[in-house]
Amino acid sequence: MKSLDWKNDSEYMAIVGDLLEKKEVQKLDNYTQHHNGTRLDHCISVSYESYLLAKKHNLDAVSTARAGLLHDLFYYDWRTTKFTLGSHAFIHPRVALRNAEKLTVLNDKEKDIILKHMWGATIARPKYFESSIVSFVDDEQAITEYFDHVRKEFKMKLMKYKEKVIKFI
Repeated sequence: MKSLDWKNDSEYMAIVGDLLEKKEVQKLDNYTQHHNGTRLDHCISVSYESYLLAKKHNLDAVSTARAGLLHDLFYYDWRTTKFTLGSHAFIHPRVALRNAEKLTVLNDKEKDIILKHMWGATIARPKYFESSIVSFVDDEQAITEYFDHVRKEFKMKLMKYKEKVIKFI
């Protein structure tokens, strides 16, 4: 990801700046998402990469950016919190949508993007191309974030092994 490019993209910031200032969005910085980053970092990454794709393909980049930022607007640890009504993949888009609707007025496309971003893990098929973009970018980001964690863990284990070998020699 072009990690800090989003901060320097004035068009993107004009679209999501009001949301980024909200304490409810900033609160996402308190939650780990995929092992090595915060939920806020993840949401910004998904939002910005999706925005760039939507813009490139002359789609609704505004709705894509805003809904992409709000797609994981929930405040619990998904690894430990369990639900009786369904899996995290099924529940959290609904929780995120409800939380997003408390922050801002959403159009139908933004609602669909948030609600359907787990397509593949759920059967809720996206209605709009923009919804598919956020779903695919979210998957790609989750995989990247997970394997970054695995790679870091592997490097740490390898370094410990090397230290043991050096001590032995």
